[in-house]
Amino acid sequence: MHELKPLSPEAIPGALAKAERYRLLNESDLAESICEDILGADRDNQPALVTLLLAITDQFRDHGVGAHVARARGVLPRLHDEYERLYYDGIICERCARAHLAHGGPSGDALAASWFGKALDLFARSIAIRPAGNDEAVLRWNACARTLDRHPELHPRSEEPPATVAAEW
Repeated sequence: MHELKPLSPEAIPGALAKAERYRLLNESDLAESICEDILGADRDNQPALVTLLLAITDQFRDHGVGAHVARARGVLPRLHDEYERLYYDGIICERCARAHLAHGGPSGDALAASWFGKALDLFARSIAIRPAGNDEAVLRWNACARTLDRHPELHPRSEEPPATVAAEW
């Protein structure tokens, strides 16, 4: 094992900018590593925690949901703000849903539907307590709702006949 080199406190803003850039370049594993370095120097750095969580969720589609969900959810209690905990938990659920939707198949569709349901609930709860002028959760809720509307295979199929048909039986 290599002994990691510590990041100096003065380098944190630049390192955070690099982590965000690496996320945009689809280099989420590098962004995650940089965030870990920042958190090694400043354990409570909220922007680094958010970027870390997002970098982990960026990996869902390519590397599977599996253990990544637990790692992403492990960051949530470290966020100070209740709105952010709910909102980013919704992001985790939405990204799980989208990863399962991309995977496809009956089990993927069922899992996607379940995760989208959880995301909608979390976004609705965060909308209720959002700061004035912050509609991020509204945008995410709408994106999930539109995805569900575009994918009828994600809606549960009722085994019950429609009420009008049932009355005729």
